[in-house]
Amino acid sequence: MQPELERYSKQILFAGLDEAKQQRLLDSKVLLCGCGALGTVLAETLARAGVGMLRIVDRDFVELSNLQRQVLFDEQDVADRTPKAIAAAHKLTRINSQITIEPIVADIDHTNIVGLTEGVDLILDGSDNFEVRFLINDASLETGIPWIYAGVIGSHGQTMTIFPGKTACLRCLIESVPDPGSTETCDTAGVLGSAVNVISSLEAIDAIKILSGQAELVSPKLTVIDVWDGSFRQMNLASLRENSQCPTCIGGERVWLSGKQGAQTTVLCGRNSVQVSPAKKTKLPFEELAEKLSTAGKVTTNPYLLRLELSDPDFDVTVFRDGRAIIQGTEDAGVARSVYSRYIGT
Repeated sequence: MQPELERYSKQILFAGLDEAKQQRLLDSKVLLCGCGALGTVLAETLARAGVGMLRIVDRDFVELSNLQRQVLFDEQDVADRTPKAIAAAHKLTRINSQITIEPIVADIDHTNIVGLTEGVDLILDGSDNFEVRFLINDASLETGIPWIYAGVIGSHGQTMTIFPGKTACLRCLIESVPDPGSTETCDTAGVLGSAVNVISSLEAIDAIKILSGQAELVSPKLTVIDVWDGSFRQMNLASLRENSQCPTCIGGERVWLSGKQGAQTTVLCGRNSVQVSPAKKTKLPFEELAEKLSTAGKVTTNPYLLRLELSDPDFDVTVFRDGRAIIQGTEDAGVARSVYSRYIGT
């Protein structure tokens, strides 16, 4: 066995993999959209499995409530308010120094997703909202890159793998983003870490099959699991694409990728927070902004973000270099936009 493959020796012994397939994993590149609960388990599993390049994109920073299920983070990351992509990269490079980790602190939207897919073989869903998932779906169909959808709420989760132009896409399965209040969220149902681990492991297995050159082993099915009651269901989606007359994968519609659909404010699940994004991305001069805001409240910075703690009203404003801000202390998008306009600008 080649010395560089020694760390994967037990994986290579598995009947479904060998040295040649392991080498294909090492030559592969993945875009991971989101590095929270699903994303951290996916990133660690694939890094240990020897996927050669992980491009990890996440818009958020580490908070205490993340530690219950987001496996790459610790209390020091919380204290340092480290962006999740950066914290994940620090851990992963200590796990496997042979592979490339490319962390990107950014909000995935219609202006950057195609660029983020450049050179990758697979897109993985580690997000926490359907707007990003429908955008990934559009980008996958546009670029021809397969992707794996997954989601977890409470004790149950689901996942399906999508091969653009061949299998049913997300919009074949779900016509549009669910209306606010129509589905459970982590605020109303919570999230069990064990459910996250099971769903992300299934997602990782399909990823390993695809990246090792065995895409034919991936079934066109939606898998639904509830770890609390022990239920396991699979829906065969083999004929769904032909029967759905989907406007996206059959009709060629790209409403999310074109920017016709999507929001500039996002309520963050379980956080009492709203993310506000500027109409156009920018590059904020942190030093000037810190000085400007110093009279408004307590200002702290690190290389990736600026934090403004306000006492009256009681808001915590975290601003990223691209102009995005997370307004903590409200779930009202209008209030969040007002805070953003008052302290950051229009």
